[in-house]
Amino acid sequence: MLDLHYVRENLETVKKALETRNFPTDLLEKFSALDAERRQIISEADKINAQRNAASKEIGGLIQTGEKAGAEAKKAEVAGLKEIQTELERRRDESVEAMHDLLSHLPNIPAEDVPIGADETANVEIRKWGEPKNFDFEPKDHVDLGESLGILDLERATKIAGSRFAILNGAGARLSRALVNFMLNVHTTEHNYTETLPPFLVNRKSLFGTNQLPKFEEDLFHIKDERGFALIPTAEVPVTNYHAEEILDAKDLPKYFTAYTPCFRSEAGSYGRDTRGLIRQHQFEKVELVKLTLPENSVEEHEKLTANAEIILQKLGLPYRTVVLSTGDMGFGATKTYDIEVWLPSQKTYREISSCSNCSDFQARRMNLRFRRAGGAKPEFVHTLNGSGLAVGRTWIAILENYQQSDGSILIPEILQPYMNGLEIIKN
Repeated sequence: MLDLHYVRENLETVKKALETRNFPTDLLEKFSALDAERRQIISEADKINAQRNAASKEIGGLIQTGEKAGAEAKKAEVAGLKEIQTELERRRDESVEAMHDLLSHLPNIPAEDVPIGADETANVEIRKWGEPKNFDFEPKDHVDLGESLGILDLERATKIAGSRFAILNGAGARLSRALVNFMLNVHTTEHNYTETLPPFLVNRKSLFGTNQLPKFEEDLFHIKDERGFALIPTAEVPVTNYHAEEILDAKDLPKYFTAYTPCFRSEAGSYGRDTRGLIRQHQFEKVELVKLTLPENSVEEHEKLTANAEIILQKLGLPYRTVVLSTGDMGFGATKTYDIEVWLPSQKTYREISSCSNCSDFQARRMNLRFRRAGGAKPEFVHTLNGSGLAVGRTWIAILENYQQSDGSILIPEILQPYMNGLEIIKN
């Protein structure tokens, strides 16, 4: 959430920033109107309070001079003024609450170095790693490869659950498990993340904290009971909320967390997109990276987090590119985002496999997550960062497609073979 005072004092700056994100600015006009109303109410309340104080002082003098009737009249006047003041305070609080509600619907402000553009066509490639393989045969996609090897079953998954679900079998399931263990091992032993296993159900307060609510209500799978649970759309939600409502010690920052979880998304509005295979599923798996940092270090930590995710692809020998997202393509809570895109031979293009975002103090403000510097300084909001390290299903796809052989078999990257009990190739 944006800072109320900052928005109030920098309305035009915020408006221009939101325009670069293709976000309607009518909410800012409502915010401004509510702020004007709040100021007017405060002014009226101050006047009433002054009248009330003056009348209260007169009461003592009237009592001393024996003017009992006059004193009673003044007491009645003070009581009436108190009622008016109470009503004005109620209206003021309603205005402030309405302003906060409006702020919860506004996205984060892009960093100054984010490219301005309407959509993904304005994203900027900043680096590439690896060269896509030149096959001497027509490469198949992961669906044809997986089904022919008996390690992917979409038909029975549809029978059991519906469309956009998958079943992995045999070496396919083992490969998925191997990827999870490999990613967690790298991040915990080489990148100093603390592994955590969070709940897969979260409450609405947590979803608000990481800005899934109120904007992305339709993207969630809700549990229909009085507790208001929803299945997590990403481990970012429970892990970032781990220290919500707390004040951390500055010396304990940064904090690095990594978590493997399944993720659940309704994919509202995405019908017709990526309907084949595992690219866009209702249920998928990720190894998530989350950082809590000091404000002055979040830019550097963002670069490091992105590099941590890239290392996984490098170790697996998968070609990729990294792009910085334009203002029109960034997520709601991000101030800057890097997308890492892996090469898929069947599509002859790069596809997103990780999105690494610096959310500045946007999420911390929503979840009241703060830190205190030495010497009893006033608490400040931490900066939160997150990224996939990596999306397991899409990494699974990339291995099948990039390591396929002409006979339809799949070579296992050497670094994964110990996690596959020494298996070197998946074949019929």
